[in-house]
Amino acid sequence: MAAGKSSYDWRFDSGRPCLDLVATGIGTSGACELLDGAERLADWLVAAGLVPSGTHLGAVDDTWVVRFRQLRAGVERLLTAELGGHRAESALERVNALAAAAPPGLRAVRGGSGTLVRTLSADPECGALLAVVARDVVELLTDPVARAGLRRCEADNCRRLYLDTSRGRRRRWCSSEVCGNRERVARHRRRAAAGALTDAGTSGDAGRPADAGTSGRAGTEAVAPAVPDAGADA
Repeated sequence: MAAGKSSYDWRFDSGRPCLDLVATGIGTSGACELLDGAERLADWLVAAGLVPSGTHLGAVDDTWVVRFRQLRAGVERLLTAELGGHRAESALERVNALAAAAPPGLRAVRGGSGTLVRTLSADPECGALLAVVARDVVELLTDPVARAGLRRCEADNCRRLYLDTSRGRRRRWCSSEVCGNRERVARHRRRAAAGALTDAGTSGDAGRPADAGTSGRAGTEAVAPAVPDAGADA
């Protein structure tokens, strides 16, 4: 991780790399811009699994940041349109164009313990990594099962997109531990506040005088129970 940033900044609970990229943007979760420089982008590429740990990313610069932000904006427009039953053809064309590029080549090499580990065949280029994300978008939108699970978080102040793979497809939040917990706490507070108002309203009745018709007998005569009419059913 980049210095001075906590691991909470990177959340990978959206279900797809393309959705995790969208989640780094302003307004998706009430957070600030997370891809705010080349170091942060390089950090995200490793954390998101787009490149293996230890990959040399010295070529990452501000032009990479611009291009990844542009892809992110296009992906969000495209997925938002799809969720709303609309079309975003220019965004789709852009995603398709990026997906046509070749992704980084992979190799299996011996690690320190002798086990095989994944590495790249060469230092990655920006276009190759953009292709990884763009292909993920294409796969998501052309897979009917995956597409049916695309959701928008229902929590207040959160706009994250996520893939609902829960049983029954009843997941409401991008993260049960984050947004779900916030909503449960907020709901509890609302109930507590409503209960306090109700208690305050009923406690105010305690000081009110009895009705005029019964005040003269208060404390001296019990009220007789109602007696049913003689003709009523037993």
